[in-house]
Amino acid sequence: MLPEESAPEVLEKLVQQAEAARASDIHLQMTGAAARIFFRLDGVLAPGWELPKPLAERVFGRVKFLAKLKTYQDSLPQDGRIDKGELKARNDVRVATYPTVTGEKIVLRLFQQNSILKLEALGLPASTTAELDQFLRQTAGLMLLTGPAGSGKTTTIYACLQRLADWGGKHVITVEDPAEQIIPGIMQTEVNEARGLTFAKAARHLLRQDPQVLVLGEIRDDETANLAVRAALTGHLVISTLHAGSCKGVFERLMVMVPDHYAVLSAVALVLNQRLLRRLCVDCSGLGCAACFQTGYHGRVPAAEWLRVDDPVRRQIRQQGAECAKAAIPLEMAAQEILQKGLTNEAELRRIFGS
Repeated sequence: MLPEESAPEVLEKLVQQAEAARASDIHLQMTGAAARIFFRLDGVLAPGWELPKPLAERVFGRVKFLAKLKTYQDSLPQDGRIDKGELKARNDVRVATYPTVTGEKIVLRLFQQNSILKLEALGLPASTTAELDQFLRQTAGLMLLTGPAGSGKTTTIYACLQRLADWGGKHVITVEDPAEQIIPGIMQTEVNEARGLTFAKAARHLLRQDPQVLVLGEIRDDETANLAVRAALTGHLVISTLHAGSCKGVFERLMVMVPDHYAVLSAVALVLNQRLLRRLCVDCSGLGCAACFQTGYHGRVPAAEWLRVDDPVRRQIRQQGAECAKAAIPLEMAAQEILQKGLTNEAELRRIFGS
């Protein structure tokens, strides 16, 4: 970056370079005399440019102006969105600002348009894809995806939605925060908690819209959990996410949120627990090159475990508790198979699962 470059030029160049590197986010952090910039590549922050303070302040102001935020406000968080045409970019950009002790922080999320993957293109094992396909053909039941932030849950849900849209014939409604991609044929809704439209409130009203499939971006509270279970028991196919970390953890947490444990076990049909492992760069075999931004990795591959909740599994959980809710092929074993194929390395497994 050259100090004499204008703020619009710098911002456009920044977003375009991030897109070329296939970054999901751009982090801009004011640190006193300068602003540090990082790209989130394959789930990990990689250092990028550094902007001198005068230029950084103009770039921050340009971001806020395009996102229709208060340009003078740097002591309170703000959220907005920039149309891709304003940046000569391929993607719309979500903007989130936040005050810190060293100055303002801005995160730009790049919405990857027209890149919804088919189920078969997710990279999941054939047996996992078959389980997802079987669930989507059902008329009722609850599927819960779990895993930490950035583990690919949303990508998997969008692939499921695309499959349903391709099949047609079903009224599908989503409640998302936010709707990251638009799928023709699917009725999509965004929550707006500032205006009182929460997941629970949206779900309550959307059930009156006669959906056959209801997708809740996340189960965050007891009310949403009870609504999801009840909807699955009353003839709806329900898909949602729950932060639990394991198949066992899903039942442990859901049974705390929903007192009627019999209803939980009757409603849940499939649990999918997944992680994303960084894939070794094919151009440098993990050594680091320009193509992978010197990280040694380019792209990601999913590792997943799943549990089909049939009648024998339900009986076992009722009798012995959530402890026996275990996948046939554990997540760590699925990750080891990816390692043995040479798609990733030991360092990446340690990053994801610990030493």
